[in-house]
Amino acid sequence: MTHTVLFPYGTQVLHDHCKPAHAVHAACEPVSITCGPGAMSSNRAMERVATLIKSGNAHSIVVLTGAGVSTGAGIPDFRSPGGMYATLKPELITASSSQRRAMKGNPQYVVEKSLFFANQFPYMEVRRPFVLGTQQQQWKATISHWFIRFLDEDKLLTTLFTQNIDGLDYQTGLTRSKAINVHGSLAVIKCEGCNADADFEAFCDQVQTNVKDIYGVDPTAPKESTNILCQSCGKPLVKPNTVLFGGSLPEEFFARSESDAAAADLLIVAGTSLQVSPANSLVYKVSDKATRVLINRERVGEELGLDFDGGEQEGRRDLFLGGNCDETFLQLMSLLEWLPRLEAVRDQLPEGNQQLLDAALQKAEHMRSV
Repeated sequence: MTHTVLFPYGTQVLHDHCKPAHAVHAACEPVSITCGPGAMSSNRAMERVATLIKSGNAHSIVVLTGAGVSTGAGIPDFRSPGGMYATLKPELITASSSQRRAMKGNPQYVVEKSLFFANQFPYMEVRRPFVLGTQQQQWKATISHWFIRFLDEDKLLTTLFTQNIDGLDYQTGLTRSKAINVHGSLAVIKCEGCNADADFEAFCDQVQTNVKDIYGVDPTAPKESTNILCQSCGKPLVKPNTVLFGGSLPEEFFARSESDAAAADLLIVAGTSLQVSPANSLVYKVSDKATRVLINRERVGEELGLDFDGGEQEGRRDLFLGGNCDETFLQLMSLLEWLPRLEAVRDQLPEGNQQLLDAALQKAEHMRSV
């Protein structure tokens, strides 16, 4: 038996033996770097992580990310008060009366697999601004995403497992074969029926011309929606490759999570509550010799075996860097002497991230002058 849980950035199928007690959106809010009682100080822990990477002792790095690495981009949260589900108006959606009643009773029904196969329009009309926003790069990759890209450039990244569907990882030019989208991606287009790939730009053009705007912000949108047909099978089942409620996770996740985690000597977990299986299984799939680093607003994952209590023993495998994801990765970049690389892509960062970078560069300049 399986269970499916819907998240702000996608859905996930859970098996009975790994069903979570609840799902939490672990957004990394800007806070100062702090540690829980007994944990290694953040400065020492951060220096250890930087040394591992800089020395070459960590040459097979696996990264697991959640919503916290994308909050700096300003992407809307579907589940929070004022989010998509709270403000959904079924009466505006192209659907039958029974489908509208179901959506009113449970807004998550709008991304249910059974509904999509019966009627493409609810999913497409609700997702329209997010699809087009992704195409137009309305949201920009954050410092966290660029850190992962730099690992890839230096041939240190084995695999990125991301639970986000925003596609921001691809904005940085990350090697696509290195990324596993656990819940799918808005930036990848496939047919739910025959699994055929579709061109992203061509699909977005069809979304623009075929799908009506239920939010009332695009005067160029059509008044009524018409189906977008798959070029391979001819059925109206083509969509962003996000996992629908009631769908299955990609097989690639299960295969790669076993092989790549076993080969890792450093696991970085960032911006996730680690409450949801099977993505959280990466924590215990890495070898006993691998160092495990959590970058998050609060300590999580201790029920999975992460152990941050033990003072400042140099041999500890679990390290906690507490605080905002972008700020923490920025500090790591400074220690790794990667700030010039980040400065080269400054204009591609969200405005808030640009301000963080400018402050870090000013601090580095001041340190050089004293």
